[in-house]
Amino acid sequence: MEKHLELPVLLRLIDERSIAFRAAVAAAPSLDVQVPTCPEWSLLDLVRHLGGVQRRWATIVNAGPAAAPPAGSESEVAAAAPSEREALLAWAAASTRQLLDALREAGPDRGCWTWWGPSESPQTSGAVARHQVQEAAVHAYDAQIARGAPQPLPDEAALDGVHEFLATSCAWSTPWPHKPAAIDFHATEGRSWRLSLSADGARTTPLPTPDTTADEGPDGAVASVRGTASELVLVLYDRIPIGSLQLHGDRAQFDLLYAWDPED
Repeated sequence: MEKHLELPVLLRLIDERSIAFRAAVAAAPSLDVQVPTCPEWSLLDLVRHLGGVQRRWATIVNAGPAAAPPAGSESEVAAAAPSEREALLAWAAASTRQLLDALREAGPDRGCWTWWGPSESPQTSGAVARHQVQEAAVHAYDAQIARGAPQPLPDEAALDGVHEFLATSCAWSTPWPHKPAAIDFHATEGRSWRLSLSADGARTTPLPTPDTTADEGPDGAVASVRGTASELVLVLYDRIPIGSLQLHGDRAQFDLLYAWDPED
């Protein structure tokens, strides 16, 4: 079983990536700058979104175990954010503090509602923290690219982020509607993961042999992708094209995976 990052590390990464996010926003020429990776949003929209997400998840974690989320929505929270840059950044910093305080108080094992109920990720505050690292990290990248200075995701966050995405957003009990397949994800930092898809749903498995490529042996993957952990996360979140990485095997499997919504 793959060892996940401990809660103190996750909290540090949320804080660091949120600081990087606000630094990119502060350095941008205007809050009206459009975000290329979120083309329907300006930087103002992006800040309101991330702040709303962090405040919303703080509320969810504070509520504890529940069959449904507390009343309200991220967009309702975001609507109350100021529009002047200095005040907006202070609001964003307070949003991060609310999230960190809620997660720290709850600890890693407290139950709470999550949208990923039937996935491999547990419905716990620790899983929320793990996902919120990726929320902050990817949106920091969005803000950086909006001001013309994108940076790779830090290795620590990105290496955890590949498996976190696969386990939370892909590895559900929902039946895979196509021919059973296995897709491998190889990070150049030396770690690999397999996503196995079948009528029984999807599951993730860390691979002991990072350099295995598609179609090697009867139990091999039908497709694989290789890049840095940061590139893999950005591909999974549709920030960079998968064709910019090293692909092996059946490219169409990635198209099927992108089109699949296990929540349906």
